[in-house]
Amino acid sequence: MRDEVDRLVAAWRRERPDLDVDPMEVLSRVSRLSRHLDLARREAFADQNLDGWEFDVLSALRRAGEPYQLSPGQLLRETLVTSGTMTNRIDRLAARGFVERLPDPLDRRGVQVRLSDEGRATVDAALDALLARERELLASLGDDDARRLASLLRGLLLPFDAPS
Repeated sequence: MRDEVDRLVAAWRRERPDLDVDPMEVLSRVSRLSRHLDLARREAFADQNLDGWEFDVLSALRRAGEPYQLSPGQLLRETLVTSGTMTNRIDRLAARGFVERLPDPLDRRGVQVRLSDEGRATVDAALDALLARERELLASLGDDDARRLASLLRGLLLPFDAPS
């Protein structure tokens, strides 16, 4: 069986035989899968009337465990956005009733962001929908192949996740 990447790579090999286009065999497929995953995420989150960024913040709070709260600085590290962006996101999530700001008991100037019951229910439902769609994306792989692929991708990503 041939996929679109096979056709693309064959065309480049024909047109540019002087180049090693082997990286395209992997990375073009990863790129195409990324687009399918983005679509699956949008569909899963739309069921809960969420944007992807909202899910990212709410899920960071949910993963934190009880009492489902983090400081804005911790949320920055979890979501990789700027301070100004995070402030705006917290404001918008608070306006929707998904989070609340609480005074930080250890720092009078600081705040903690806590997931509300409504936010928890929403992020849980969005995660359920996302996992169902992700299972569909992986349906053509057996369990062993999926674990092997996860291991290979981990090895590819580790240098990017290493602390700087």
